[in-house]
Amino acid sequence: MKDVFIHSSAIVDEGCEVGEGTRIWHFSHLNKGCRVGCNCSFGQNVYVASTAVVGNGVKVQNNVSIYDGVVLEDDVFVGPSAVFTNVINPRSFVVRKSEYRPTIVKRGASLGANSTVVCGCVVGEYAMIGAGAVVTKDVKNYALMVGVPAEQIGWVSRAGCRLEFNNEGEAVCSESGERYKIQNGEIIKI
Repeated sequence: MKDVFIHSSAIVDEGCEVGEGTRIWHFSHLNKGCRVGCNCSFGQNVYVASTAVVGNGVKVQNNVSIYDGVVLEDDVFVGPSAVFTNVINPRSFVVRKSEYRPTIVKRGASLGANSTVVCGCVVGEYAMIGAGAVVTKDVKNYALMVGVPAEQIGWVSRAGCRLEFNNEGEAVCSESGERYKIQNGEIIKI
C-alpha cells in the first residue's frame, strides 16, 4: 500500500484494497476484502466490513462502523458517530446475513454527527443529512434533511450552502456562484 498512513494501533487485514494517500487513525479496523479509494481519512475507532466499498476522497469521522452492504461513493463525508445498519429487523437469536439490504451514499453527500441511515436507503448526490437525523427513505440529490424521521426542509448546493430559489425556480450558490434549477421536483446544476 503505497503512501498510506496506518496508525500503529489500527488493524488493516491482509486482502484489503486501500488507495494511495489514505490515512487510517487510532484503533480503526479494516476487514479483509474491503475496498477503500485514494485520499480517504478514517478517524479514530472506525470499522470497515469486508464487503463495504469506500470511494476516493471520503472522510469518515470518529466512531463510525461501515457495515457489509454499505457503499460510500467519492467525496462523501460521514460525521462522528454516524450509524449505518444492514438488517431491517435484527434479532440476536435469528441469523439474517442473507437479508442484508444495501445502503448507498452517493457522490459528495454529507451525513451529520450522530445521524442514522437505515439499510436499504439511497442518499442522493450532494445531499446533506443534519446532525441526529434518521434517514428511513431514499433522499433526493441536493436535498437538505433533518429530524426523526428525516424530512426534507430545503436544498443545498455542491458546496453545502442552502439554496434560495427565485420565482423562475433558479438559485445561485452564495459560495461558489454555481447555478441551480428546480425541474420536476429535482435539482439540476446549470
